Amino acid sequence: MSRFRPVTIVVGAVALGWIASLAACDDSDSTGGRLAPQEELDATERFAVRMVQEGRQTFRQDTFGSEAFWGGELRLHEAIAGQANGGVGPGLSPANALSLGLKVDSDVLPAELLAQIQNGQVDLEDPANTLALLRSEAVVGVVGFFDESNGLESVGITCALCHSTVDDSVAPGIGRRLDGWPNRDLNVGAIISLAPDLSFFTDLFGIPESEVLAIFASWGPGKFDAELPFDGKAFRPDGRSAATLIPPAFGLAGINLHTWTGWGSVPHWNALVANLEMHGRGTFFDPRLDDADKFPIAAREGFGHVQSDPDLVTSKLPALHIYQLSLDAPRPPEGSFDAEAAERGRELFNGQAQCARCHVPPIYTEPGWNMHTAAEIGIDDFQAMRSPDERYRTSPLRGLFVRQKGGFYHDGRFATLEEVVDHYDRHFSLGLDPGQRSDLVEFLQSL
Repeated sequence: MSRFRPVTIVVGAVALGWIASLAACDDSDSTGGRLAPQEELDATERFAVRMVQEGRQTFRQDTFGSEAFWGGELRLHEAIAGQANGGVGPGLSPANALSLGLKVDSDVLPAELLAQIQNGQVDLEDPANTLALLRSEAVVGVVGFFDESNGLESVGITCALCHSTVDDSVAPGIGRRLDGWPNRDLNVGAIISLAPDLSFFTDLFGIPESEVLAIFASWGPGKFDAELPFDGKAFRPDGRSAATLIPPAFGLAGINLHTWTGWGSVPHWNALVANLEMHGRGTFFDPRLDDADKFPIAAREGFGHVQSDPDLVTSKLPALHIYQLSLDAPRPPEGSFDAEAAERGRELFNGQAQCARCHVPPIYTEPGWNMHTAAEIGIDDFQAMRSPDERYRTSPLRGLFVRQKGGFYHDGRFATLEEVVDHYDRHFSLGLDPGQRSDLVEFLQSL
């Protein structure tokens, strides 16, 4: 793969320079004070700035060598390019890419190309223009690797594919990046299904391609099944997909266990995803995956004991961790909730509704081991039993407005916050009247 020339290098260097210039400016911090010029920072502060810069670059641009899988093994780049551009099939047009939930970062688009898009001068039905967007490093979470003749030779993915979106300021799906926001439009299953070679999955699961495609089709937008390559359980007992909603990657500072079912800390999950889900080249150790009863596929494949040479993941984990912890939860838009009702809801949250027993302000989860059994929270245990501790994490609540698309809880079973409040009112016999439930919803919307 050394012959590949990722276009990330030039753009990434420019981005880092821009970030560094911001760090050197007299900018405001989150408390309303002023940040000192970089030359006045002490060693600890300079380290923190550097790590955030490096972590942002890793989060947005680092494929961890995953192009060897997505391009080299699945040949996904051939389906993206299409036969007219040296690939296979019709190709993936910008319009189709946007319909699959892929996003375009307007900040890195060349000014001329951005103007053409804004003026409707770009043919969004032409796969050649998807390649132009990849060359510009504008497709969020997807990195194109091009040969000497500018032909697409492979693609890799980054953390931002699932855990960033855009603000739609240019057009739907095109705008400025919002790192840490879950991409609830992203149809991961449909994207994987475009790959010309799915033999990796047919071999891994021991099923025909038609069944693999049926599994991917069951996910839908905003969902992914991270446990599927470990236990092979593609569907719940009731026949619904076992995939879960893509979670946010913001607001994690001070939070202990990560993911819906608390697999581990943030860097543990980063290492797991980089190696086992993104199919990067690194090192990963988790002997819990040796449990052949719970994780038959993972145990058979040795997924708990991964070592690659070279290791393209491990050295990136510290800065990636710090960058993710720097991503604060966004504040809800002005006017999106009733402030007076929200204040009444705050009193209920901390009092009669008993929400603060688990969602402890200001982190809105438990400080410590933030896990509960399915019985404690009044739902089925299917997803919990797919995890090592067989419990559900108390999800942090800040930035809830971002997560409304796709519903709430790990699988989106509650379409609205009203349904969530109603569930807990019944489960804990809280005796809330309609007005109180409404006030509690307003408070949740204010977080």
